[in-house]
Amino acid sequence: MASNSSNQAPIGPPRSLVRALEKLLRPLIRLLLHYQFTYPQFIAMLKSLYVDVAEQEFQVGGKRQSDSRIHLLTGVHRKDVKRLRGEQTEELQIPETISTGARLIAYWLGNPELTDGDGKPLPLPLRSPNNDSTSFESLVATVVKQDIRPRVILDEWLRLGVAQLQNDQVILKSGAFTPERGFDEKAFFFGKNLQDHITAGSSNLLGHKPFYFDRSVYYDRLSERSVQELASLASKLGMDALTTMNKEALARQQSDAGEAEKGTASHRINFGIFNYNSVPRDTEPGNSSSGKQD
Repeated sequence: MASNSSNQAPIGPPRSLVRALEKLLRPLIRLLLHYQFTYPQFIAMLKSLYVDVAEQEFQVGGKRQSDSRIHLLTGVHRKDVKRLRGEQTEELQIPETISTGARLIAYWLGNPELTDGDGKPLPLPLRSPNNDSTSFESLVATVVKQDIRPRVILDEWLRLGVAQLQNDQVILKSGAFTPERGFDEKAFFFGKNLQDHITAGSSNLLGHKPFYFDRSVYYDRLSERSVQELASLASKLGMDALTTMNKEALARQQSDAGEAEKGTASHRINFGIFNYNSVPRDTEPGNSSSGKQD
């Protein structure tokens, strides 16, 4: 590692940041190895991302950057910079089942008429015989605003484990769109939520203000029984917080509708809760992992 003077510290990222990145990447690499995402594939993706971020977010005075400057910023060879800048980047599309499902569940949880005294979603009849009461069909008609049959949505929810159907009543199995099945749907939320969490933490490290709220409760030397009981408490408290935030955010979105039409309400939030513990998880045969953590 080079230095600009014998009396100055070496040029390069802070060691504490390097150590933090090692912690962050370890579970990600474990996931990549499980799905046979190889080192050359990962490096190729990183190279493309380095060029894209440098080009989009490190402009000077809003001017288009040269290949040489991006090479200087990223260390990526000029030939690769030129090639990568000429390639089309595929836009991430939100799966229709996620976009529609998330809006439906947010409205279901945020409407006092559709929840009980504890804020839990009430079962909804699949359809109302006289069209004079709330049903799953009327919920879809109110929220979706497009020609999608309610039964198509319900069948997808049943496949994903989001809801169940009992005696012609639709019962929401969780308080948020968190599929038990459906890899593409889970992968979407994995990327979306971790992206925003890392963005918030990065902003705090860079000293940008106001700081994002980013806190956790950490304890070790706990028994498995204590961890399981705390996990149940975390689920309850977390769901209470998410339900409260959802109701408030839905009310704000509805009150901001006029500004949205004018283009002056273009911002977003992502509020999340997570809970981790070191109790071993079930794994597929032949794919067990010690789950080494620092």
